[in-house]
Amino acid sequence: MSEIILMSDPRVAAVPVHECGERLVDVRRGPLLVDLRKQDDSDAFFYLREGVLERLLQAQAHLPVGLGLLVVEGYRPPALQRRYFEKYAARLRAEQPGWTDEQIRSAASRFVSPPEIAPHSAGAAVDLTLVDADGRELDLGTPMNTTPEESAGACYTDAAGISAQARAHREILGRVLTAVGLVNYPTEWWHWSFGDRYWALATGAASAFYGPSPHGVHE
Repeated sequence: MSEIILMSDPRVAAVPVHECGERLVDVRRGPLLVDLRKQDDSDAFFYLREGVLERLLQAQAHLPVGLGLLVVEGYRPPALQRRYFEKYAARLRAEQPGWTDEQIRSAASRFVSPPEIAPHSAGAAVDLTLVDADGRELDLGTPMNTTPEESAGACYTDAAGISAQARAHREILGRVLTAVGLVNYPTEWWHWSFGDRYWALATGAASAFYGPSPHGVHE
């Protein structure tokens, strides 16, 4: 896709979902590094669909020697997704009182997906970054989860104005994840998904096969 299609675009919601029933699995049981910054009592964020995790393992195997993936967030319960979206939308509404509801929804979806189609709530999306051999995060231009407002747009994957080193790191991350079939959400360099509605639209697939998983994590 040459244009940036936002999660709020009706074309995303229009993609049908044929749920395959694949289980959610615990990322901590494998060789990937997992960051604890999103940890909560449910441990939900540690989980991903099995097919997504398999692809991340393949991607890590193709990284240059001395680099690794650091998983920060995977599955997000629908109720939590809704809270995130509504909180960010309320912040934008306070900052832009002249905007319409549709403008607020569109702007909010640059950073938080509308809950009804959220890839994280399908266990299909992962927020991740690169680390060195000692587990230290590399420079990818902005801290993860920095909003478009806070970063002046530098959180966009193809943003201009980031350092050459950060650009090179983003290209490495993108190369290995794209090679195993994941797609990036272009407003967030750290967000990648597989099998969800956004992935289906981006790749031309007829349908998604991971839909929202409202019943919690399971194996």
